[in-house]
This record gives sequence, structure tokens and C-alpha cells, in this order.
Amino acid sequence: MEDNDNKGKDRGEIFSRAIRAGKRTYFFDVKTTAEEEAYLTITESKRRFNEQGKFFYEKHKLFLYKEDFEKFLNGLNDSIDFIKTGKAPDRPVQESSYASPDETDGKDIRLQSHSIEFEDLTSEAEHN
Repeated sequence: MEDNDNKGKDRGEIFSRAIRAGKRTYFFDVKTTAEEEAYLTITESKRRFNEQGKFFYEKHKLFLYKEDFEKFLNGLNDSIDFIKTGKAPDRPVQESSYASPDETDGKDIRLQSHSIEFEDLTSEAEHN
């Protein structure tokens, strides 16, 4: 039988911080992989109500790995600065790719953005 006090440690969770912001709560959880590499999950949680008036939590999760921290922070800070000032950042935009130039035989592979909608994957039982 599993001890509830050890649940977080079994999943590799080593640090957690919750930030309440109006109707949303953001969770910053530091976890470890099986290889003991730390990574961050950022979860946005919003309380919603189903047709029967019962509440459930709608969650959106982002996984951020150590090798991406600097680029992520640069993009986040640039975006926040733009919102505050209305001015684009002075530094050049960093292009992203899935593979390094060595892995692509010198071909330039860029990420494309697509809008994708997903159906709610939770069961009805979780909503009641």
C-alpha cells in the first residue's frame, strides 16, 4: 500500500509553488526524470462548472526542460516588456528548430505554428 506522504517523491516532484491570480491558480512544480534530470511543469488551473452545475478544474500544462530555460526566459521577458512598453525588443528574434544543423545536413528546418483544438479528454465521472 502506498503512503500518501511519499506520493510526490514517487513521481519525482521535488519542489512546488502555487500562485493564486484571480480566477486562476498557477502551479510551478519541479520534478525529476528517471535519470534524475530536473524539469519544470507550469500548470494553469481554472475552476469551471458543467451543465449540472458541478465544478471541475480545467488544467493546461507546460513542460519546460533545463536546456530550454534561457530561450524561454528571453521570450517571456521580451513578451512582457512588449506588453508593458508597446515596443519590440532590440535583440534579434531567435529561430527555433527541432534538430541542430549537424542533424539536418545543413538544411534549415523551422517550427511551424498551427492552431489545434482538442476535445475534453477527461471522463464524465471526473466532472461530477
